Amino acid sequence: MILVLILGAVLAGIAVALAVRALVATVRPRAQPLAQVAAYGFAAPARHGEAPRPTLGELLSRLATWLGKKFEAQLNQDRRARARLLLNSAGFYRTSVTRYVGYRVICVVGIPLAFVFLFALTGSFGGQAIVALIALVGVGWIGPSFFLQRRATERTRKIDYEMPELVDLLVTTVEAGVGFVAALQLAARRVREPVSQELRLTLREHGMGISLDDALQHLSERSASTNLRMFVQAILQGETLGVSIGKILRDLAVDMRKRRRQMAEERAQKAPIKLLFPLAILILPAMFIVILAPTLWAIAQELG
Repeated sequence: MILVLILGAVLAGIAVALAVRALVATVRPRAQPLAQVAAYGFAAPARHGEAPRPTLGELLSRLATWLGKKFEAQLNQDRRARARLLLNSAGFYRTSVTRYVGYRVICVVGIPLAFVFLFALTGSFGGQAIVALIALVGVGWIGPSFFLQRRATERTRKIDYEMPELVDLLVTTVEAGVGFVAALQLAARRVREPVSQELRLTLREHGMGISLDDALQHLSERSASTNLRMFVQAILQGETLGVSIGKILRDLAVDMRKRRRQMAEERAQKAPIKLLFPLAILILPAMFIVILAPTLWAIAQELG
């Protein structure tokens, strides 16, 4: 019964998340054409006394921000900096630390409340339910951090994988006589996400008046990618020492290719060890049941 209630609470949370996503997806395509029409000066005058109705996602965001302000004081400066770095690594640039803390509070409170509601509809509240409720509180607090960490790790892996392609493209364009900033703009259109997203943000900072060195430094600080930090350090050192950017990028491309080959070999060597666990836990027991079960049944029938 407890497992059924936990599964019901999880499915209810997934249903709410999908509903919020569907509402936001239906509002966003409608808002973009209206914004384009308004940019040409054909926006209809707003009616007095009528305010636009906030969507469910906006209400949830406001609630998270309000709750985050109440609990953000519990975080010291170091933990705030780590949370900000984790959000940037995961690609949530517009999500503040305050809102992130508020979302965690909502998960801590919302999942147990859904569990209590489902349990109240089906049966009495006993000792096992209290243990499950405490476990759900822990899941609600750790779940957002775990999701954010997994997303940041996956995004860092994609950046490490795409960096050699970026450096090769920059080598070709720079040696063809294109300026470095123009080469970055061209590369931002050619490479895939999330590297293109990081380059667009860097170019936007540079266009707003920040120097190229500071924009590249911010690029290395936003992500935990080793290849990206190597790229930024090589460019900054090359500009400081007056070395040709084309030569630096060519040497860096060779190093990154070697590094990506080493990472592929490391993952290939780890694959047999990772296959041991599903083989021993899932495949071998099923094979033993299929092979030995008829024999054991026949022996049991013969022995009476």
